[in-house]
Amino acid sequence: MRAIDAGILVCNECHELNRQEPETTSQTCTRCGAIVHGRRPNSIARTWALLITSLILYIPANVLPIMTVSTLGQGSPDTIMSGVITLMQHGMLPIAAVVFIASILVPTFKLVGIGLLLYSVQRHQPLSARQRIWMYRFIEFIGRWSMLDIFVIAILVAVVNFGRIASVEANLGAIAFACVVILTMLAALTFDPRLIWDNTESDDDHE
Repeated sequence: MRAIDAGILVCNECHELNRQEPETTSQTCTRCGAIVHGRRPNSIARTWALLITSLILYIPANVLPIMTVSTLGQGSPDTIMSGVITLMQHGMLPIAAVVFIASILVPTFKLVGIGLLLYSVQRHQPLSARQRIWMYRFIEFIGRWSMLDIFVIAILVAVVNFGRIASVEANLGAIAFACVVILTMLAALTFDPRLIWDNTESDDDHE
């Protein structure tokens, strides 16, 4: 049995259990006074809005140059993928693998994963709730690594600044990529994972 079926609401601020008051449109937490809801209001709509916006920005994030490395006054801008290829050509395979995973695989998996969760919940797809909750937890786990590429660029821009000898400059692609990362993190936060259990019809998923 779910807590909401027993008339219990969980406060999102302090996690206090509150007995649901009948015929009350706006109920506050008995401990901290925050407004409590059975489910996050407009969770699916807000998550879709953030996800679609991040999908739109994902295109310029990969097409526009993300960074320009200049040596002795010469240098060419690199996109994420061209930067990975350049690292591979210089024999830096471990670094290329880290950049590829953090900048290509992780954002793509988050976008696809959140989209699948939203679709399965909204369309009541007959999927295992346990599989979907594990997917949600994995998306939350890998989210912390999404900003790795931006951190590397920020450090290089701050450290490597020797005028015409050597310099690193961030480009528009870095801004678009940072927006994608932030929006996907917000999408994971606005999605209410309790909706997964609301949409399962298997008794085994509640055991």
